Amino acid sequence: MAALPASALAEIARCKRVLEHPSLAIRLADVVGGPIEFLMKRLPVGAQKIIASATGKALDVALGVALRTLMGRRTGKGSAWLHGAAIIAAGAAGGAAGLAGLAVELPVSLTVMLRAIADTALAEGEDLSRVETRLECLSVFAYGVRSSADDDADAAYFVTRAALAASVSRAAEYVTERGVAGAVAERGAPALVQLMARIAQRLGISVTDKAAAQLFPLLGAVGGATVNALFINHYQGTARAHFTLRRLERAHGAEPVRAAYDAAPK
Repeated sequence: MAALPASALAEIARCKRVLEHPSLAIRLADVVGGPIEFLMKRLPVGAQKIIASATGKALDVALGVALRTLMGRRTGKGSAWLHGAAIIAAGAAGGAAGLAGLAVELPVSLTVMLRAIADTALAEGEDLSRVETRLECLSVFAYGVRSSADDDADAAYFVTRAALAASVSRAAEYVTERGVAGAVAERGAPALVQLMARIAQRLGISVTDKAAAQLFPLLGAVGGATVNALFINHYQGTARAHFTLRRLERAHGAEPVRAAYDAAPK
């Protein structure tokens, strides 16, 4: 097995620091001045149902965007600034409306983040004309968060990636067979439902953290904008690490990259 160049090893180490140490909850806690776990306990009764429903609906919108519009993405100067401005504005509106505003704000926020993720994928050499690549952009929302199901004895990123790989592949095959219009019209197909359920399960953790930080203490519009700025920054960093690893795998092979990832310090 050929040794990887020092530049690749450095990139892999940076990616591991991002992917194995999700920092969203910690950064949100710094903003609101209290642990996220404590804030979550202060959420209104029934909040989890509202959050789960909002997450599912937002991902449904994002799926349509991923299948119908991402293939025409082109990286443009200033696009990162525009994405950030749009999601901060959405957060301000959502924060002012409280928990009820989450159902309106979250689809907007996820769509803007998905477009930012697509730009990152393009920058790392991904081909967005491929259905599988567009679904891979959507799957970024499943990374960058720790779940109770994660195996601490292994790299959580690669465990999650392996679990998603088959779902992404089956969903891409279904979309290719049915065509984009047919797949969008029949989102209840098992191949798409399974993929979306896997993503929603993990994204819901981050959305709950976001809602808790945004609503308690009552931060209002300014707090909502700040929380959303952290939210998009978190997933942009996750996307950059994910697609950097994929680029390195294309250049050097999956096995050497995984071995270097495992060997890199946490």
